[in-house]
Amino acid sequence: MAAPFSLFCLFLLTFASFKCAYADANLTQPSPTPINRDLYHSSSDLIEEIKSLVHRHPDKLTMETMKAANKGYEAEITAVTYSRNRKESDDRSKFRILLSFGQHGRELITTELALRILSILSEEQFLPKMNRATLDSILDKVVIKVVPMENLNGRKLVEAGDLCERRNGRGVDLNRNWGVDWGKKEKDYDPYEENPGTAPFSEPEAQIMRKLAISLDPHIWVNVHSGMEALFMPYDHKNVTPEGLSAYRMKLLLEELNKIHCHKHCMIGSGGGSVGYLAHGTATDYMYDIVKAPMAFTFEIYGDGTASQKDCFKMFNPVDLTTFNRVLNDWSAAFFTIFKLVPDQLDVHSKAAATSSNLDKWVSIDEYLDGYLVQRKSRHGKKMEVLEVGMQEIRTYFRLFLLSSVLLLFMFCSRISKASRQIVSAMPLSHLTRT
Repeated sequence: MAAPFSLFCLFLLTFASFKCAYADANLTQPSPTPINRDLYHSSSDLIEEIKSLVHRHPDKLTMETMKAANKGYEAEITAVTYSRNRKESDDRSKFRILLSFGQHGRELITTELALRILSILSEEQFLPKMNRATLDSILDKVVIKVVPMENLNGRKLVEAGDLCERRNGRGVDLNRNWGVDWGKKEKDYDPYEENPGTAPFSEPEAQIMRKLAISLDPHIWVNVHSGMEALFMPYDHKNVTPEGLSAYRMKLLLEELNKIHCHKHCMIGSGGGSVGYLAHGTATDYMYDIVKAPMAFTFEIYGDGTASQKDCFKMFNPVDLTTFNRVLNDWSAAFFTIFKLVPDQLDVHSKAAATSSNLDKWVSIDEYLDGYLVQRKSRHGKKMEVLEVGMQEIRTYFRLFLLSSVLLLFMFCSRISKASRQIVSAMPLSHLTRT
């Protein structure tokens, strides 16, 4: 009995030693960096700050809140439109620019950049190396629509403590929910990070953004992220860049931005060829291929490569005031360089000519029907009535209607063809010969 008892005691000692060592290791690991509330606005405070900005500058800024729902999940997106003369915000002779920030909830720094850009546009803050007259001449040529926080529901999850959350309020990655090459999964696919949803544009946020894009018909699209420092152009879903003059101009612009604002350390190229993995169903690929924006980009404005994989706030956002201000100063200046350079590179009328005859720009029946779920709310509180109908059911019925119509048409044409052959075969030969 002594030997088994000794072995049992040895086992208990070993187990206790292992548990103590494991506990010590956990104690030595740094805890995740919390959100710095002195630097970053909460989502609600940031939206309120932007509302106040619009209220103070009604001559330049207008604001709208759009809502959509799908299968019990609701989302809303706020968009701010800048035009030096508010009456010209729908002027199609101006260069139209669409900027999206905060598509991933954990990337708080991007929404702060949106606020900084809007503050400069409204002349409450200023770029240190650009005089007012130069800025005014630049902004006379453009209409800029800014979506400061595309993923409000995901952002709220981050603020509640899930600092690594990038998806929306029901676990879908909004930058995998667009229609170009949707749903394809690579070998390293991570459902937590890249869940594409149940179908293209299954998510209300993506539906709203698509309608904004189709309505504005932008010359320039920029999707702003953090996690590294990079300037990406299409494509994300394949390891190539587009060909032609438009792609050449995009590359030249990125090289100029890298030299002036990134100090030549930003990664440049296609998203799919530069990052090391392919991304399917992204917004930028859709904007370039379907919306036909002549220039479509994804910018990555900050990343801390030394941070632990579990320390997401530090990995995706500056945690000290000096870095925070540097990022906002450098990247807001980069955007104003875009506003300055692009009108000289593009013909404002060429986009309309190129897209008006392009069948890819036609709105699909899914896009049209999704519109019934979008509810717009102006800053004056006016609402448009929407039909509370199930989108999947409407699509199903409509497709069945189309299919039955095609079948009936085919049967009708077949009967006519058969009847014609019978009439021809019954006619005397003399009637068929000609002199």
